[in-house]
Amino acid sequence: MSAPLTIIGSGMAGFGLARQLRNRDAERPITLITADGGDDYSKPLLSTGFAKRLSPERLVARPALQVAQDLNVTLRTHTFVDAIDTSSRSLQLGAETLAYDQLVLATGAAPTLPFTIPDELAERVMTVNDLDDYRRFHSSLAALQRPAKVVVVGTGLVGCEFADDLVAGGHSVSMVAPEEILLARLLPAELGRALGDAFLEAGIQLYCGTTVSFFWHEQGAVAVKLNGGDTLHADLVLVATGLRPRMTLAASAGLSVSPNGIVVDRYLETTVRGVFALGDVACVDGLNAMYVQPLQAGAKALAATLTGSPTLVNYGPWPIMVKTSLLPIVSLPPVESAVRWRTEGSGRDLAAFAESDDGQLQGFALTGDCVRRKVRLARLAPPLLG
Repeated sequence: MSAPLTIIGSGMAGFGLARQLRNRDAERPITLITADGGDDYSKPLLSTGFAKRLSPERLVARPALQVAQDLNVTLRTHTFVDAIDTSSRSLQLGAETLAYDQLVLATGAAPTLPFTIPDELAERVMTVNDLDDYRRFHSSLAALQRPAKVVVVGTGLVGCEFADDLVAGGHSVSMVAPEEILLARLLPAELGRALGDAFLEAGIQLYCGTTVSFFWHEQGAVAVKLNGGDTLHADLVLVATGLRPRMTLAASAGLSVSPNGIVVDRYLETTVRGVFALGDVACVDGLNAMYVQPLQAGAKALAATLTGSPTLVNYGPWPIMVKTSLLPIVSLPPVESAVRWRTEGSGRDLAAFAESDDGQLQGFALTGDCVRRKVRLARLAPPLLG
């Protein structure tokens, strides 16, 4: 029996690629290896579950066994890959050696932690990056049997979406971050302040321009000391301070990596023939786009390449729709940093345009009723990777 095409990772990238491959080839042997339980779920729904009172089980679209049957793949769950030997085209799984024909790394990204979490607070200071994380956080909230006090560390996309969701779910939320405005990487200052005002009106406490110094356990709660001198008390702390591509396995195998991910070309092939990378872990021509639409475009292009039709990946000008019910937001951040922002609108219905020196639209950000303009503006913006 010939070695299978092997995918490491069962997130949106891994499962998305498997689905695209099956659309083109129903019979090719595929092995999918994952460190988690292998259930199929939509990761974006993790930050909407508390408002909707969704249990972890309700977030599962298909359990692992059904996924394996539907996609006709060998799905190995709770399995860790210790090493890749590209010369022999094999993986080391503990004492087992597993051969592969072609290999796709869809290992995603892991949360970054700017501080050390004391062992005694491991069940109270958490990150939520996958369904297993959501299960733990959901269980901890449910165990309180009352609305919780939650400190969210980080005011980026994940932090803001979870803060919005937790408040809608009836919990009390405080946010801490070194940035002075919310969503600083996606919004110009005026729009970030508008979101901050909406959060404040909803009762979210904002501690911007400061960082966490340390944590400790105090009378059944978590005490969070800020470097500005304040001390917050919470039932739980959710850390949302960014993601870093999981590249250790690739680097150990001799693949070229950069701070932005595993280095791949426009065919998503790494510096070793027959080994590819997809999704949050991939740096395509110097660009790492950790969003759903680029991931889907990559899965479709790579499936074509792996089935005999080499296809360059293209990332269109896809806006990011931020899931903040308190203030609708759409953002298309400019690829180039040398832009000037022009804002129009009033109140919280704002449209900001990132323009080059010659007035060409490079990106935009919209809040409130202005989000309705996203489709028309996206047609005018340049692609992320064309």
